[in-house]
Amino acid sequence: MSEFRLHCFALSGNAYKVALFLALAKRDWQPIFVDYLNGETKTKEWRAAVNEQGEVPVLEHRDKKLSQSALILDYLASATGQFGPDSEEEKQEIWRWMLFDNHKFTSYYATLRFIFGLQKAGETPEVQFLRDRARAAYQIVDDHLRDKSFLVGERLTIADLSLAGYVFMPEATGISDSEFPNIQAWKARIMAMPGWKHPYDLMPGPTSV
Repeated sequence: MSEFRLHCFALSGNAYKVALFLALAKRDWQPIFVDYLNGETKTKEWRAAVNEQGEVPVLEHRDKKLSQSALILDYLASATGQFGPDSEEEKQEIWRWMLFDNHKFTSYYATLRFIFGLQKAGETPEVQFLRDRARAAYQIVDDHLRDKSFLVGERLTIADLSLAGYVFMPEATGISDSEFPNIQAWKARIMAMPGWKHPYDLMPGPTSV
């Protein structure tokens, strides 16, 4: 059995954050497919056995079973000694960006991608609301990356892996990479890391709804 087991599915950007960590860290890990689209995470059995919150990712490591991507990334950084902070100040800065990611950067963009890119809802007021807020969050990150290679310092950290969850997903959102050249360059730096793989090549399951 692999050292790490990750409950995930290809369409989940939050699961991709963890899968990408494990791939870049060159860890021995096994993806466990979760049939989210057919309601597996809603069943009492799955919630009792895997995660009462009904969400992926879920990481199994030794006697631990962890959920919530930011917590898992923090745990992995400590457990492996990779992509974590070098100081208390860096730790605070990493968490500042991961919290921003969960509340703004991934939150709005992932919902926009699901409704517009996967469900094909078309141009609705809800879509425009989400796109405006996703653009605003992206602009903050683009401005921050203007004179930086990565979000915290000049090396990849779990802050980058957190924000990278959905930026490689191919579905249309109405937001173009060309609008945010610093994010585009940041994405290229991540893609150049040894071991990088596209989410649909890294995790199992269907790639459309």
